[in-house]
Amino acid sequence: LLEGGLEDPNVNRSFLERAAKATDRMATILEDLDQITKLEVDELKMEMRSFDLVDLISEIFESLELSSQTKNIKLKFDKFYAPIYVTADRVKIGQVFTNLIGNSIAYGKEGGETKINLLIFESLVTVEVIDNGPGIEDKEIPRLFERFYRVEKSRNRNEGGSGLGLAIVKHILESHGQSISVRSKIGIGSTFSFSLDKSSNNGPVSSRGIPLK
Repeated sequence: LLEGGLEDPNVNRSFLERAAKATDRMATILEDLDQITKLEVDELKMEMRSFDLVDLISEIFESLELSSQTKNIKLKFDKFYAPIYVTADRVKIGQVFTNLIGNSIAYGKEGGETKINLLIFESLVTVEVIDNGPGIEDKEIPRLFERFYRVEKSRNRNEGGSGLGLAIVKHILESHGQSISVRSKIGIGSTFSFSLDKSSNNGPVSSRGIPLK
């Protein structure tokens, strides 16, 4: 640049694009740090209400459609589910889905897929976010939800995330009195599972936790 590189419009554009990406990433890190700090000290208020989980998942899929198409990753969710109402903070649970599905896209393999399963129980709805990505080694899973922790072999540091996404997921679910679990096999993929309280205004359900269609 000191030798006149900025006089070249291509060099100039490339430099500005890199600077913009770095600025955006720093802003994301600061926002996520602020949020997770508030979650850790219970300062982030949860707006608990009943809402249709199927509708929320459809919204999240639409918002992530472009990024999934960029990597040719299919997003799958059975659109024939009846409305399924849960009691939770809709915005925060939307962030849980965005972070989990966004991770599966960012670190998934080209041409892969991410699928959402809903298992309906008497008082709970269990969500499974399933991908066929590179998988995670067993030794990595206990640290997966720590701040800034990245799985070395399967996670690309150039993807631009804050490194706080899964930590935020964990704290949001804990604020709902729930937890998240992970099952994974190298070369096969991963399944992230969590549950939400089911609202009283649902129709018939399966006591065995089988998805209703």
